[in-house]
Amino acid sequence: MSLGLAKDQNSMHIPQGDMAEAFMHLHQVFVKFQAGIDGESIGNCPFSQRLFMILWLKGVVFNVTTVDLKRKPADLHNLAPGTHPPFLTFNGEVKTDVNKIEEFLEEILAPPKYPKLAAKHRESNTAGIDIFSKFSAYIKNTKQQDNAALERGLVKALKKLDDYLRTPLPEEIDADSTEEEKVSKRKFLDGDDLTLADCNLLPKLHVVKIVAKKYRNFEFPAEMTGLWRYLKNAYTRDEFTNTCAADKEIEQAYADVAKRLSKS
Repeated sequence: MSLGLAKDQNSMHIPQGDMAEAFMHLHQVFVKFQAGIDGESIGNCPFSQRLFMILWLKGVVFNVTTVDLKRKPADLHNLAPGTHPPFLTFNGEVKTDVNKIEEFLEEILAPPKYPKLAAKHRESNTAGIDIFSKFSAYIKNTKQQDNAALERGLVKALKKLDDYLRTPLPEEIDADSTEEEKVSKRKFLDGDDLTLADCNLLPKLHVVKIVAKKYRNFEFPAEMTGLWRYLKNAYTRDEFTNTCAADKEIEQAYADVAKRLSKS
């Protein structure tokens, strides 16, 4: 399995040799590329990373080719006018919604040839769902007097995720044991395997971690042991770390978004 960056091309092409017959017609997936500092690195886009992770976890061998939105090619305009990558074309139909693309990949790259990635527990799909919106309000705020309240809102959202990660899932509780399992030891949201829920949350959580530290000197509280365990496990997985943009790319992407605080 490989993830290779191809320079100066306009699509992410997925080789078709080992794919299921139904997937043979999938010929283009465009990914968002905000030109990096060196002009060729993968830029910050948690939505594209989400799709990268899904394809990697499915066991699909693919090469990443980037789209520089500052010099968007004409064929990209013609294919999906008015939309931004990532999007996917299949049998002449353009899919532009990341959630729909995820559903499509889960349906067509199905067992027995490809693993099922859907979470078993519904709550895993909504864990941490409001973190990114709380972070966005926090990082875009310009008023010093509002900063503390917005930071508390972010911490509260992070605490909800930490609580979920610390709470044992039903399968972690041994009904025959005399000792109650009080704290979960699982690696990820839905168990010890990465699922679609992690592909959605982890890229956003990584952005929050990098940007909040850079522009607000805010770090995830040390006492959130479930959250830190989750991140530590994620950083050991190539599917996540090898699809992340470099920290400097993420910081650069938020250079104009993260607002300076003022007393006025």
